[in-house]
Amino acid sequence: MSKATQFLKGARLGMPIALGYIPVSFSFGMLAVQNGIPAWAAIVISMTNLTSAGQFAGMNIISAAGGMWEMTITTFVINLRYMLMSLSLSQKIGKMSLAKRLITAFGITDEVFAVASTTPIAITFPFMLGLIAIPYIGWTLGTVLGAFINNLLPTSLADAMGITLYAMFIAIIIPASRRDKNVLFVLIAAVILSCVLYFALPFISSGWAVIITAVLASAFGATFFPHNEEGEK
Repeated sequence: MSKATQFLKGARLGMPIALGYIPVSFSFGMLAVQNGIPAWAAIVISMTNLTSAGQFAGMNIISAAGGMWEMTITTFVINLRYMLMSLSLSQKIGKMSLAKRLITAFGITDEVFAVASTTPIAITFPFMLGLIAIPYIGWTLGTVLGAFINNLLPTSLADAMGITLYAMFIAIIIPASRRDKNVLFVLIAAVILSCVLYFALPFISSGWAVIITAVLASAFGATFFPHNEEGEK
């Protein structure tokens, strides 16, 4: 299979991902501008991060005038899973130069990882480049549209677009919690912790609340619902 064919194969598989990214990144661009972040800065953030949850959390910290350490730790915890995904994919990737591996690692997202890890063909750099490039374009395009079209939308529609992030999270966690009760218990623990921090400890900023909730909920799941090496509960 030629390099061009491999690239096109990856691009074809990345097209549905790109279409799904556009409305979410549109919301990011729109909400970033509404929170006082310049349109150009929102676009640069999307072009250099490619992480929905991390970008939304970072945007909230920026708009709340949070500190650098708060920003660093929050985004690190939220994006830590990408390190594990990259390590997992490294077992299927053939010989690549360091530069190619860095480019591939930059484009790893939940959806890209899911496609790459389940594809029956060999994972080559041209294939990964096509699989990453199209979603990257979709993510950036959605941010551009959201940042600049925001002022042209009716207020009611612009406000309604803000729920897309919550809809995305619901679409991720509900099916997983229905398939696995352990996920449901961890989710409930995270909700309870978040409520306790919000109502009982209101002086804790939203960024630190995310960090504390994520770490404690993960520790709860690892302690009470461990998985052995064979994947059995």
